[in-house]
Amino acid sequence: MSTQLTEESESETETERTETPGDRRRAEKKARQGRSSEVQEPTEADEETVHLKVFRYDPEVEGKMDPRFDDFYVPFEKGMTVLDALMYARDRFDTTLTFRHSCRQAICGSDALFINGTQRLGCKTQISDLDGPIRVEPLPHAEVVKDLVVDMEHFYDQMHSVEPYFQTNDEPSDELEEQRQTRENREKIKMSTRCIWCGACMSSCNIAAGDNQYLGPAALNKAFRFAMDKREGEDMKEHRFEILDQEHGVWRCQTQFSCTNVCPKDIPLTEHIQELKREAVKNNLKFW
Repeated sequence: MSTQLTEESESETETERTETPGDRRRAEKKARQGRSSEVQEPTEADEETVHLKVFRYDPEVEGKMDPRFDDFYVPFEKGMTVLDALMYARDRFDTTLTFRHSCRQAICGSDALFINGTQRLGCKTQISDLDGPIRVEPLPHAEVVKDLVVDMEHFYDQMHSVEPYFQTNDEPSDELEEQRQTRENREKIKMSTRCIWCGACMSSCNIAAGDNQYLGPAALNKAFRFAMDKREGEDMKEHRFEILDQEHGVWRCQTQFSCTNVCPKDIPLTEHIQELKREAVKNNLKFW
């Protein structure tokens, strides 16, 4: 009998010795997923919950290639944002739920989503300001990579096409001398510098949706920031308007204000584009 106990003890010891940290993590994940099925549906005993309807799509997993919506019930807390709720759903219910986020201070621009039919930042949108159920989708007019993640490559290409960096041929003779800007000129471009490259405005623009070559409101706003900076000089300004004054540039904007309405940084995008149009006309007027 003692021999049998010894064999069982050695077997248990061997099992413990062969179990890896990865095995333990997978066992814990399986246990969490098992518990998630019990807490997905709210009960009368539950505290106040937030009902999320989240878009799901995974082109690399059989059975998940057809787009659908999954329901999550997340415990509500005062001050909770949509990003907080998504993170809770991912951590407690489904670890495969995929979305972008970074600093959670409404300045990184990576968590722009289509929330209840409007482009918003997940980290800035308060749950208490929304009507339930809260419908969370990826940004429209962009290719979906997985779940709430979209391909931003085209957006970045448009942004870089306007040369979004300071350029000047009129540098001070002394390398230690500052290249000063007037207060008035700084005030003129101040709002345009707030862009966080989130892509919400581009996603809301019907013109950009139908014209893949249109620079779009974000890129035009970035061009405004430098075209109106008097430190660059007239030669550089003329070069910038050669980029903007084209078929798929400022003239494609139809002044719908959708970009201005969804901008999370309250940039007057439509106003900036209209001013670029006026400057383009003046730049083309020659009286000699």
